[in-house]
Amino acid sequence: MSPFPEDIYTEQEASPDTLANLGPLRRLAGTWESRAGIDINPKPDGPQRREYSERIVLEPIDAQSNGPQLLYGLRYHTHILAPGEDATFHDQTGYWLWEPATGLVMQTLSIPRGQVALAAGHASADATELVLTAQRGQTEYGICSTAFLEYAFRTDSYRIEIVFNPDGSWSYVLDTVLRVRGREEPFVHRDRNTMVKVAEPGPNPLALARPRG
Repeated sequence: MSPFPEDIYTEQEASPDTLANLGPLRRLAGTWESRAGIDINPKPDGPQRREYSERIVLEPIDAQSNGPQLLYGLRYHTHILAPGEDATFHDQTGYWLWEPATGLVMQTLSIPRGQVALAAGHASADATELVLTAQRGQTEYGICSTAFLEYAFRTDSYRIEIVFNPDGSWSYVLDTVLRVRGREEPFVHRDRNTMVKVAEPGPNPLALARPRG
């Protein structure tokens, strides 16, 4: 039996105030920074450990509908630098999405080396922890890469775990399992950091345009 309704066209009424309807993602809204990131990545001589500084901006978007499926979300941009370097170490854009009716949480991600992914998990509206995953080869929550990345650094899985801390910060551990050409064993590429808020989010466009009484 399908979990979806027969009527795939009729949309739900959406709230104009995204920030009030983000469920667990409300704690991510805003601008965040940290200089305490740790990256473990593959090199010819073995794993390399690098520190990094990070800035993430997450701003609310207007509610989105796939027919009866109603989503509230945040658009994000992540910018990462390595110590002492001006060139960008990592750049990433995408969306965090929340479906109140089912507790579905999704993250889309795109990086300018020719890779995109859609990860998903479930959580309650007041969750203090989020876990999302994506798998190579899946048509629903999967990973798509360029031919070169498939050849040299194939990404088999993606997993991000976020913990919301009592002091208002949040921490993540991100594990990407790679198949590196020339290596027999899979390599777990790990990033971790704790983000501290430096600015509050603005309202979504519809909430901003709404007349104030």
